[in-house]
Amino acid sequence: MPRSSLAGSRVCRYNPDGLATQTSHFRVEAIDFLRGFAVLGILAINITGFWGPSLATFSPTIPRWEPGGEAWFGVAFVLFEGKMRALFSLLFGASMVLFAEAAERSGANPDAAQLRRLMWLALFGYLHFALLWWGDILFTYALCGMAALALRQLAPFQLMAIALPFYVLAQTMSAFVALPGIFAEQAVLAGNAASTDIAEQAGMMVRIGQSVSDDIAILQAGFFEAIRLKLTQSALHPLNVVLSTFTETVPLMLIGMAALRSGFFSNWSRRSLAWLAVGGIASGALPTILALQWLAAHDWPPRAMFAAIEHGMAVPHLLMAAGYAAALVLVFPWAKDSGLGRALAAAGRCAFTNYLGTSMLMCAIFCGWGLGLGPEVPRAWLPGFVLLGWAAMLAWPQWWLARFAQGPMEGFWRKLALPTRG
Repeated sequence: MPRSSLAGSRVCRYNPDGLATQTSHFRVEAIDFLRGFAVLGILAINITGFWGPSLATFSPTIPRWEPGGEAWFGVAFVLFEGKMRALFSLLFGASMVLFAEAAERSGANPDAAQLRRLMWLALFGYLHFALLWWGDILFTYALCGMAALALRQLAPFQLMAIALPFYVLAQTMSAFVALPGIFAEQAVLAGNAASTDIAEQAGMMVRIGQSVSDDIAILQAGFFEAIRLKLTQSALHPLNVVLSTFTETVPLMLIGMAALRSGFFSNWSRRSLAWLAVGGIASGALPTILALQWLAAHDWPPRAMFAAIEHGMAVPHLLMAAGYAAALVLVFPWAKDSGLGRALAAAGRCAFTNYLGTSMLMCAIFCGWGLGLGPEVPRAWLPGFVLLGWAAMLAWPQWWLARFAQGPMEGFWRKLALPTRG
């Protein structure tokens, strides 16, 4: 079990400049290590959105069925889809606590500094959407982070008591709301549906076709034309993403805050971490695999696909993300001095730069203003581009951090949030 807060206070009281400092440094390093894993894993999902229309991330048959596409989709669905987003959200919440502590040490008001930090992140996120890619998550994190900030000072138990029931209830309700549509879709596909359900399904397919057409036009456009199309057709898209993911993202951030303050990244016993790692991954993977089998057996019905990825698998996502986090914290003491461990931690320390840099790299490969390979590359080849992106994210951060305290965007963002006092 995690060590009690009383035990933690005894460490700080008896050896404030020794073990307490080492523990604080250890948890920061562990979070960097986990964040490196998460930012690499996010590319495994985002790669499909760089390559093709946004709805391609929901189905291996959009925009078209291709040999080998289902295999890659299945691997990504089980191992990465939703899990990396959940893990990254947990870590973002934890980083908010770490930033508040750093702001206090510098003499700044932690809440005011955090608010500045999030406002700048919202600007970066919208520019990321407008200039590069529709799938930005920074804008969502900025606005959801402002909501989480209001609860920052609650005790870990209070944070969990609010976040976990809210998350489970909200996601479960959304899944149940989607069930009638899934049943109606199955009736349409079986040929025994009511005329109204047939008409509604046909309308949805028309909307899917229009969305794919609009996205492909942006993907194949020149740089400035792509910006114009996005701002004229979907200028409010980042805000819509916030509204659709708010009930997922905010609770996950609060859970991340609670995890940091409960000592998860530094003080939990190996036994507790092992139980959470095995239990979380196994209990989350089983329903995910069963859902994948059902979806594949029913030829990837679009309404069911949307429901599964948007809300239906949210609880398994969280279970697997928690299991991944526990497993990574468990192995970190042995991995941190290895070549891969150092590379992952450095990549995580430069995650903001890596996230934006990956968008630049993949857009330059797939978009019309770059190499324009989106229409040319088969879906089954996407794992190769994931490996390319992973190599890029791991290659440069150690060299950079040997010369500078933070990654380029991390340092710039921090200066905006914590300006130097005159």
